[in-house]
Amino acid sequence: MSETPMSETPASGTPTSETPMSESYDAIIIGAGVIGAAIGFELAKVGWRTLNVDKLPEAGFGPTSASCAIIRVHYSTLDGTALAYEGYHYWRDWAAYLDCEDESGLARFVDCGCLVMQTDQNGRLAKHTALADQLGIPYERWSAADVMARLPGTTLASFAPAKRIDDPAFGTSNGGNLEGGIFFPTAGYVTDPKLSAHNLQRAAEAKGGHFRFGRAVVEIVKAEGRIAGVRLDDGTTIAAPVVVNVAGPHSAQVNAMAGADGDMTITTKALRQEVVHVPSPPGLDFDSLGFVMSDSDISCYSRPEHGNHILVGSEDPECDPREFVDPDDYEGAFTDQWDHQAQRFAQRLPSLGIPNRRRGVVSLYDVSDDWIPIYDKSAVPGFYMAIGTSGNQFKNAPVAGKMMAELIRYCEAGRDHDTQPMAFRLTHVGRGVDVGFYSRKRPINPESSFSVLG
Repeated sequence: MSETPMSETPASGTPTSETPMSESYDAIIIGAGVIGAAIGFELAKVGWRTLNVDKLPEAGFGPTSASCAIIRVHYSTLDGTALAYEGYHYWRDWAAYLDCEDESGLARFVDCGCLVMQTDQNGRLAKHTALADQLGIPYERWSAADVMARLPGTTLASFAPAKRIDDPAFGTSNGGNLEGGIFFPTAGYVTDPKLSAHNLQRAAEAKGGHFRFGRAVVEIVKAEGRIAGVRLDDGTTIAAPVVVNVAGPHSAQVNAMAGADGDMTITTKALRQEVVHVPSPPGLDFDSLGFVMSDSDISCYSRPEHGNHILVGSEDPECDPREFVDPDDYEGAFTDQWDHQAQRFAQRLPSLGIPNRRRGVVSLYDVSDDWIPIYDKSAVPGFYMAIGTSGNQFKNAPVAGKMMAELIRYCEAGRDHDTQPMAFRLTHVGRGVDVGFYSRKRPINPESSFSVLG
C-alpha cells in the first residue's frame, strides 16, 4: 500500500472538448445523498471547487431519506468493522464534524447501542467479538435473563431457519432457545437521515461547494481519453476533469454512460426493499427502553421509530425473495413482504400488535455482488465511484466521504491505485485500511454475509 500524498491542490486544468462548456468545476459529484454530499463536503474542505448534481429536488431526497440510518460496528470483515467504528465517532460528534450551522437544525444521533443475538447463523458472534477485541471496540455479553429484563415481553425461543408465514411450521419453535447476545454500546441510529444529507450540503456550501437539484446527467463528456465534464437534461454542459458516480440505485447506468464498466469484476444492481413500522406493544416504552437489535434467528433487524413505534427490516434470509428492478420502474406499494417481516418479528415479541394498515417505507438499495461497496477509481481517467453502498453504508458516510476525497487526490496526483492501493488512515481508530479492499476489480469476498449485514 502507498500513503496518501499530502498535497491539497485541486486537479488542475480543464480538458478541452468539442462541446462548449457553460461553467467549470474541479469535480462534479453525481448524487446528493448522504455519501455524495459527504464527498462534496470533504473535497470542498481541501479547496476543490465542487458541484453536486441530483435529479431530485433536495439533498437526501432519494434512498437516503428511506434509510433505516442505523449506526453499528459489527461487521464480518476487519476492514468493514474498522471503517464502521471510525464512522461512529463522526456521528457521535456530528456538530463538531460539520463545523457549520443549518437553518433546519442538525440530525440527531440516538446513542442507544445495538444488541446482536448469538445464533448458529452468525457463529454465536465469535468472529465479530474477535474483530472487536482486535480493534478495541467495547461490548457486553448479555445472558437470556439480561435480554428479557432489558426488553420486557421478549421470548428467546428459537424459530430458525426463518420462514414465510404460509409455511406450516411458521411460529413453531424448533425446540431450542437463544442463550443471549452481544451488546455493542457504540451504536444507535439517526432519527432523520434526510436531514443529515442537508447538514452535509450546508457544510459543503460553507466551504465553497455548490449543489444543483432537479437536473439529471444525460452524458459523461470526455476529451483526449479522460473525463471532461457532464451534460445535463436541460442541455447545459459543465466542465470538470473529475466526475464521481454516487448515483445510488442508478449507479450501474451512470457507469455504462461513462464507459467505465468494462474492467469491473464487481457490479451493482437496484434491489427493492420494504421496511415495516408497527406500534410498540401496549405498556412498552420502546422509545426509551429500546435499542437497535439484529436477530438472525428470525432474520429481522429493528430499532425504535418515531411515536413509540418499532422499525423492522429483513436480514435477507433465503425465504425472502430478492427483487432486482429497474430503478425508474418498480412497485412502490407494500406487498405481502410487509406481513412476513412483521409476523417474524412478532415471534420474538409476542405482545406486538400488527395493525391492518401497513406503514413503513418502500425504497431501493444499490447493492454489489457481495454487498460490500465499491470505493474506487475506474478505467476512465478522472471517473470515480462510490457505489453499492445501500443497506449497510449510511453509517460510514462521513468517513467514506473523507476516504473518497483522499483517493481522488491520490489518483489525480499521478498514483495508480490499481497497482499501488492507497492506505487510508482512520484517525479515531488509530490504524490504516487498504482501500484496495473496496476495489471494483476484487474477487467476490467470501467473508461477506451476502446480505444487508454486509
